[in-house]
Amino acid sequence: MFDDDEDESNENYLKEDLEKFESYIKGNNAVFIDSDRLEAIVDHYLINGNFTKALLATDMAIAHFSYNGLFSLRKAQSLTGLGKLNDAIDVLDNIQSFGVPSFEFHLTKASIFSQLKDAKNAIKNYTLAIEAAGEEDIDDIYLDIALEYQNLGKFKEAIDILRTAITVNPQNEGALYEIAFCYDQLGDYQQAISCYSQFIDENPYSFTAWYNLGNAHSKLEDYPKAIWAYDYSLLINKDFGPAHFNMANAYLSQEKFFKAIEHFNECMRIDGDDASAYCYIGECYEQLNELELSKHNYKRSIELAPMLSEAWLGLGIIEDLEGRTREGIVLIEKALEFEPSNAGIMHVLAGAYEKISEFELAKEFYKGSLELNPHDEECLSDYIELLTEESPANAFEVLQEFIGEHKENRIAAVLKVNLYWLRGQREEALHLFSKCLQENGKKAKSIFEINPNLLDDQDFLNLSQD
Repeated sequence: MFDDDEDESNENYLKEDLEKFESYIKGNNAVFIDSDRLEAIVDHYLINGNFTKALLATDMAIAHFSYNGLFSLRKAQSLTGLGKLNDAIDVLDNIQSFGVPSFEFHLTKASIFSQLKDAKNAIKNYTLAIEAAGEEDIDDIYLDIALEYQNLGKFKEAIDILRTAITVNPQNEGALYEIAFCYDQLGDYQQAISCYSQFIDENPYSFTAWYNLGNAHSKLEDYPKAIWAYDYSLLINKDFGPAHFNMANAYLSQEKFFKAIEHFNECMRIDGDDASAYCYIGECYEQLNELELSKHNYKRSIELAPMLSEAWLGLGIIEDLEGRTREGIVLIEKALEFEPSNAGIMHVLAGAYEKISEFELAKEFYKGSLELNPHDEECLSDYIELLTEESPANAFEVLQEFIGEHKENRIAAVLKVNLYWLRGQREEALHLFSKCLQENGKKAKSIFEINPNLLDDQDFLNLSQD
């Protein structure tokens, strides 16, 4: 009862003091407010984001209580809120000997340096804040330090700090997510798996850790293990929408379309309608040849996100599948408007133009797609096949030029084997085929899909069976 009365009394004092102070700043008579109550006024304005009045209150406080360094610290915080970061640093530099709480002093200074994009000084002051801190919230400061290392591009150092943060507080979900981000930047998903597995050994009920473990397996395209990890995440927290969403994507990658649809719908039950989820459901129904259901979901996706290129592309593909290729092209071009650097959309568009015998436009889009993604084996195969139908000699010339610039596309040499054979250069074809077999036997044998006539050529068959 006493505490409640005291709180009510303090609130009444604060209300009266705020009225006095605001009357003063409007030009009325000067007032005197003691140090503790003036501190409450400043804190009230800072908490409520009224930094201009907070600054005026700190100036009054410093004029009356210059020995109290806390008011100078609050002035620096007010200036920070107003975006006057360099002025705030100047104030802090002048109060170091005033005996203000060192933890808050260094934390404030670190935050300002962070906003100034001065990561090195931010790290220095966050570290000094940790040295002056108690146990409470120390893991969040480690997280702040890790973010500064990320800004410097030092992801390994950030990971070390983040590991410390989750050792201090295993419930720090922000640190768990940032570890995943750092490993993503390094492309080191095996280490991510090792890190999360070790963490789970000691914290088996962390649904966030299981979720991130699933994401690492997904990045390595190990979808069964990804689904296993997501399943554990959902056993711990069945209403964790992101795990349902990513599990659905893993099922989609495995062509388990009904399971994917189930989890996309569950994700939306928890988190509400989602344009991407509807789009992926549309893709699932497309693969199941349920074209009306597919269109319905693509259209629902577009209602929620009118600029989502994947949904426009999906609708265009459905039109094509239903025999309305020209109408489909209009929709696919709409998708390309929203994402003009998407190689995949260009590839689909090239195929659609080829289907209606608009060969020059098809070539243009095949070339554009390969310029954006020269690794795309399917696109290169489709392009060279189109050129080959017109002129094997021209196709060979184009392929030679492509190989000279992009040696990393693994199907290119196999396509060259076929063109050698079509041009009557049998020895060259057999020699290159033998070399392809040594480099990648499975890829080399795709020659029989590219040109089934080679199944009747005993020399090719003999080489493929050695």
